[in-house]
Amino acid sequence: MFIAFEGLDGSGSSTQSRLLAEKLETNGHAVLLTKEPTGDTQTGKMIRDILQHKWKCGSESLQLLFSADRAEHLKNKIEPAIQNGQIVITDRYFFSTIAYGSLAVDDWGWLKCLSKKFRLPDITFLFKLAPEICIQRIQGRGSDFELFEENEKLGKIWKGYEKLTNEYDNIQIVDATQKIEDIEKYIWSVVKSRI
Repeated sequence: MFIAFEGLDGSGSSTQSRLLAEKLETNGHAVLLTKEPTGDTQTGKMIRDILQHKWKCGSESLQLLFSADRAEHLKNKIEPAIQNGQIVITDRYFFSTIAYGSLAVDDWGWLKCLSKKFRLPDITFLFKLAPEICIQRIQGRGSDFELFEENEKLGKIWKGYEKLTNEYDNIQIVDATQKIEDIEKYIWSVVKSRI
């Protein structure tokens, strides 16, 4: 099984992906918890540097880097783990690339085309939370702001995510205003019914 967690920065998807991995392992399942962009490849490191304003590149170039990083991620980590019987959970996948990429690249079809050969997740959890609350959470954890973490930009990104829910199957929208434990229970109920 392949599960993706998506949503605006600060919406809680990283926390919940970790909690689900722990719950699955407690219940005897082999799990690979991973994330995108990756941090252990040269391409992933380049993306992180761009997002943290360490250097600049063109909008289309950034999207191509995300796709290159994902192709390596699938080949070297995700696909082998699935073949080995593990449940793979990724914190972000190509839905993020499309939704975030649509801010700077005004070609929705091209953004989708970059991902058309990539494996679709069996379940995608999309965390819905107002951009202003996401910003408050990011500020509360003392993190440096990355390229996309501004209120107006986050609102546009969310519209991209909403559009994706009409174009892909198996996307479960999660009300991220709920308590952490309530979200965890909901996610577990969905995953448990599919195992």
